[in-house]
Amino acid sequence: MADKADPKPSTSARTKADLASIVGMALAFGGILGGLVLEGGKIKDVAQVTAAMIVFGGTLGAVMVTTPLGVLIAALKRLKEVFFEQSRPASAIVEDIVSYASKARRNSIVSLESDLDKVDDPFLRKALTLAVDGTDLNALRSIMELDIALEEKASEAEAKVYEAAGGYAPTIGIIGAVLGLIQVMKHLENIDEVGRGIAVAFVATVYGVASANLIFLPAANKLKARAHQALHVKELMLQGVCSIVEGLNPKLIRVTLDAFVREKAGKEAKAEPAKAATAAAKS
Repeated sequence: MADKADPKPSTSARTKADLASIVGMALAFGGILGGLVLEGGKIKDVAQVTAAMIVFGGTLGAVMVTTPLGVLIAALKRLKEVFFEQSRPASAIVEDIVSYASKARRNSIVSLESDLDKVDDPFLRKALTLAVDGTDLNALRSIMELDIALEEKASEAEAKVYEAAGGYAPTIGIIGAVLGLIQVMKHLENIDEVGRGIAVAFVATVYGVASANLIFLPAANKLKARAHQALHVKELMLQGVCSIVEGLNPKLIRVTLDAFVREKAGKEAKAEPAKAATAAAKS
């Protein structure tokens, strides 16, 4: 028997801190700086404003040349997603869709029009709106799949901004080191200053390599992971709305969506070892 309760407003996604990113970043920088101190060095040895200016300024400039401004701004806005995520369990989405299916089965799909304003997710709201308007199933699927494809391309472009920065930063760091050495060569008559100058010059290389491997490239991969999760949720929503349009039994829709969630989770679990093996082969 279908539920008699009307669909409740969708629970909005909650923003929470990503402990993996925060702890991982702290461990990375803490380990490097801790090792420096244990070796007798000082934090101020690598605290060079000019090196930071050369590396980060040069990297930003190079990225701006290679990236459209709109994509660059969007990528900067998404940087917070590296440390914070908007999470909503797939089970909650399934419950919402099943509740909509129950109401549509009792009162027709047009009855869902009164619930559209309660749907927080823009993608789900658009799909339900098309369904309520009587859009053909194939047309509805095509429209929403186009939205998914466009979102995927935009997410990839934004992640590539940080990949580009990770590629440029080490080279800019080398340029900074060479510039520092040029200044050192001007004062070869003072051997004490030469040694100190060489040490300072190589700080730019440290900044370049460290920022690429501890900030830019990890940020790109985390944004890709976030995008993959978001696309999976959209595919789940689309599958659910199409099932409602087809008039399937809510219980069958629940079974289908639960299987969909488990299948995706299984594929992701199998893909991780393969990705790790590929990365190891390339290194």
